[in-house]
Amino acid sequence: MTPDGAPLPSLMLLWLASVYGVASVACFIAYAVDKSAAVQHRQRISERTLLLAGLACGWPGGLLAQRWLRHKTAKTSFQIAFWCSVVANLAAVWWLCTLY
Repeated sequence: MTPDGAPLPSLMLLWLASVYGVASVACFIAYAVDKSAAVQHRQRISERTLLLAGLACGWPGGLLAQRWLRHKTAKTSFQIAFWCSVVANLAAVWWLCTLY
């Protein structure tokens, strides 16, 4: 909703959905690459990078990867940081949507 109560333009919603979709696919791939590296004892993707990918609208893909790939689900500190990044992302998107 815009500040005057009007609904957001559909083009903006389509753009937002596209950003989330692309970022989610990229984040899912990053988790998959990191999981593969962990299994094969290769160099890993840093947790910071995974969290930043989630913060940049990729958290739905990160959440899906955590569930499907069983990756990063047992580490409590990562889960706390992940959910804080989800809340921060949603708050930022909500705030941006109120500007239009």
